[in-house]
Amino acid sequence: MTSQLDAECEWLVANGVLPTDLVTRNRQVAEAALRPWTPVFTHGDLQITHVFVDGDQITGVLDWSEACQGDALLDLATLTLGHEEHLGDVRAGYRADVDLDVIRAWWSLRSLLAVRWLVEHGFDPWAPGCEVDVLRSSTC
Repeated sequence: MTSQLDAECEWLVANGVLPTDLVTRNRQVAEAALRPWTPVFTHGDLQITHVFVDGDQITGVLDWSEACQGDALLDLATLTLGHEEHLGDVRAGYRADVDLDVIRAWWSLRSLLAVRWLVEHGFDPWAPGCEVDVLRSSTC
């Protein structure tokens, strides 16, 4: 994954898609997601639209087509991507140690990897709340 991330960062800068400082800062943040982790069963695309709730209770989760072994924190990062205001609630409900720096690292990594694909497929990663906003909000 490191080589893929480095290639995407190089492409983003070389093609003038994103400013060098923004890419460099987020590449540094993303490094924390590249740590060793113990594989667990993950949803693989745990977005809020895939989670049903009734009050404070989760009543269902759908779209398990991308389920696989992976990093549990990637699921939590996907669930909170672009919605940092909910990170505390998700962390509290997870009932396990959650490294917020790793969650933020996954936000940066995922966003850096997504920008080119979005551009090439006619989507707007600069739209409010999308990948470029996530990258801009990242801090080291």
